[in-house]
Amino acid sequence: MDAANESLIEVGLDERQWDLESLFRTRYERVARVIAGIIRDPGRAEELAVEVFLKWHRTEESRRENAEGWLHRAAVRVALNELRRQELRSRCESVLGWLQRARSEPTPHDILAAQQDRKKIQAVLARMKASQAELLLLRSNNFSYQEIASTLNLNPASIGTLLSRAMEAFRKEFNHCFGARPGDGEET
Repeated sequence: MDAANESLIEVGLDERQWDLESLFRTRYERVARVIAGIIRDPGRAEELAVEVFLKWHRTEESRRENAEGWLHRAAVRVALNELRRQELRSRCESVLGWLQRARSEPTPHDILAAQQDRKKIQAVLARMKASQAELLLLRSNNFSYQEIASTLNLNPASIGTLLSRAMEAFRKEFNHCFGARPGDGEET
């Protein structure tokens, strides 16, 4: 018999009369170990062990029975329910993952639209000044302002302004060649 049980017997409490606090102090670790042995996740086992004790406290019939036996029976059931829940979640996630992968694959319409957009962009870039097209291409390839400046032999302080002018020139040329896209402002 451990020291916690001896102290409870000394005060005159038998298992039927335990309150939640004293039962929790004396049996929590063992209930958590039982659950952890089944689900193999000590952190989650501790959470579930607390739920077992709260369930014991809320259930009138459980307090009339052998508390330790009831707690261990409930711990095993809660652990098995957790395993079932984890399995169901795993199945659902795999199905959802499959659906997301299926949706992420472009449709033939998406592929055609992307090809048409690339052709339009290439046509507009070909009609622009070479220096502006170079700026836009370097920036679209994630070059920093400093890298753009050193590549094109420009002043780094002027890159922002030059990029802004190049984007405006691109927008105007695109609208001139292909018409305004929905949401674009009117050409001025």
